[in-house]
Amino acid sequence: MDRVHDIILKAGELATPTPATTLFEREGPLVLEVGFGGGHYLEHLGLTHPEWNLVGAEVSLGSVWRTYRRMKRNGISEVRLFKGNARFLVRDVFEEHSLDRVFVNFPDPWPRKKHFKNRLLQAPFFQILSSRLVKGGSLFLTTDHPEYYSFSVEQGKESGCFEVIPGDPPPATLETKYARKWLDQNKPIYHAEFRCTKVIPSAPRLITAIDMQHASLKGSLKDVGPFTKQVRSFQGGHAIVLEAYRDLASDGLLFKATTEEPDMRQELLIQAWPKKDGVYVSLQPFGDPMTTKGVREAVMAVTDWLVSQGLELEQAWV
Repeated sequence: MDRVHDIILKAGELATPTPATTLFEREGPLVLEVGFGGGHYLEHLGLTHPEWNLVGAEVSLGSVWRTYRRMKRNGISEVRLFKGNARFLVRDVFEEHSLDRVFVNFPDPWPRKKHFKNRLLQAPFFQILSSRLVKGGSLFLTTDHPEYYSFSVEQGKESGCFEVIPGDPPPATLETKYARKWLDQNKPIYHAEFRCTKVIPSAPRLITAIDMQHASLKGSLKDVGPFTKQVRSFQGGHAIVLEAYRDLASDGLLFKATTEEPDMRQELLIQAWPKKDGVYVSLQPFGDPMTTKGVREAVMAVTDWLVSQGLELEQAWV
């Protein structure tokens, strides 16, 4: 993997696991903020602890770009922003015993019972986190939601590897947009430190670094018929090829696909274009996807559909 030089992390630049020194090219405490929103608290951490190597995970693309501009504006360079699920970073990307601390400020409480499964702070996550934290490392939760606070405390204790220490929220957490909103409404703010006391053996990581996502076929793309959505399930997820587009400059085809794997969703472009005596199918670098089993299955779904249209598989490197 090439070293990452910019602030924004791309899935295709990550390995499982990825050493912190690869991300930052320096030693220092590795600190994660989950759901950084507008980046106010991440900015505070960067300005007050320049020795920390900061990683932020956020599912909102708009928040990622706003925070990117905030970091650039304030000259904070030792920070990396990831658009995606924090569970993926903790389970698959961070090395064992590499995280110094984790901050979770005003997370989505997913208040409806049928959505509880989407909550981050559950016993299985705490157990995975126990093997990623340094000895004595902690997670700090600040929330305005009393039920989610109680739920998280219960789950932390149920994990069997965290001591829960209630306390006052750090003053800087009360300067965020959501905190000011709740304080203006006189809503109480809840805070606790979850300090790791026992390590649970680490969970299996996502298998990546699958090389050569392409195939060679005999035949012509001129003869293929109308495209229909292709769904391909596999152990641990599924790949969906959604649409196909004709290249105006040639007889090539471009396929739009998505993959769903544990705590990770990727959008892909797969191209099929004419070559001498046949067709070549390959994954395109759009979005720098991580080459997982799901990506391989998406390429094979396109290949199999072309075979169903009369082309003949010559060789597949997947």
